[in-house]
Amino acid sequence: MQHSPERSRSEIRAALMALVVGFVLLAVKFIAYLLTDSAAIFSDALESIVNVLAAALALYSVILANRPADADHPYGHGKVEFVSAGFEGGMLLLAAFVIALRAVEQFFQGARIEEGKISAAAVLLIATIVVNGAMGIYLVRSGRRGGSITLEADGRHLLTDVVTSIGVLVAIVAVKLTGWKPIDPIAAIVIAAYVAITAIGLLRRSAAGLMDEQDHEDDRLLRQILDSHVGPNEKEPRICSYHKLRHRHSGRFHWVDFHIMVPRDWDIERGHQVASAIEYEIELALREGNATAHVEPCANSDCPICARP
Repeated sequence: MQHSPERSRSEIRAALMALVVGFVLLAVKFIAYLLTDSAAIFSDALESIVNVLAAALALYSVILANRPADADHPYGHGKVEFVSAGFEGGMLLLAAFVIALRAVEQFFQGARIEEGKISAAAVLLIATIVVNGAMGIYLVRSGRRGGSITLEADGRHLLTDVVTSIGVLVAIVAVKLTGWKPIDPIAAIVIAAYVAITAIGLLRRSAAGLMDEQDHEDDRLLRQILDSHVGPNEKEPRICSYHKLRHRHSGRFHWVDFHIMVPRDWDIERGHQVASAIEYEIELALREGNATAHVEPCANSDCPICARP
């Protein structure tokens, strides 16, 4: 099953929209930072730089991942989606380090937040929270609908950014209400830890994809499909058994191979028809993928399928 051109265009539009929105929100957050000199707002603005870089790479990744396989890339270009997630994770980890460094410096040297400009900055932050939240939900839904790991990851990143911005908003409002400025760098340190945890999650997911780690949910689905064809009372086409099931991702695209055992008195054409039917069922279930079955003669003398006339 192949990726449709309509869906590809929709994903590219979503990624492009995320990039444009990211630039606008970056500018708004830096205006809020310049107004207040807040360490917490600085942490939020710095994360937005990562958002823009990630959105740019996401756009490139979506375009590249939708290219068909060619002579140099017979398995397609889907792995770039895992590279994109890894890059985003690395940038977030760097941002977390810079945020923490600046926050610790301000904590010990004295927070410099301008309390008189907090109200204006709070209004700007509320606007970014609303826009980021809407954009994040849109990207997650677009990614799930099209099976795009990049779009879904970018959307989830924006939703974590919403949580970060809410934390910043609470911190600067608390400073305004209490007058205790150390709240600002303390909030920035907490945000740095949260960003670092998000980064580590992205890096782990990227490494898992690049190293072809088995997806347990896919494994359950594949075994459920194959089990439904094993035995005399299961659905057609019936097979004697299966083994050597393997599967992996190339981005959103699934590659599956397995061996099926059929009665040894079947001819090649019948075995091929059964294999093709099961391959097609698996490809439909995975939405985008390629399934390959290797047909073998059954060696079980007590097999109920082989005993059927």
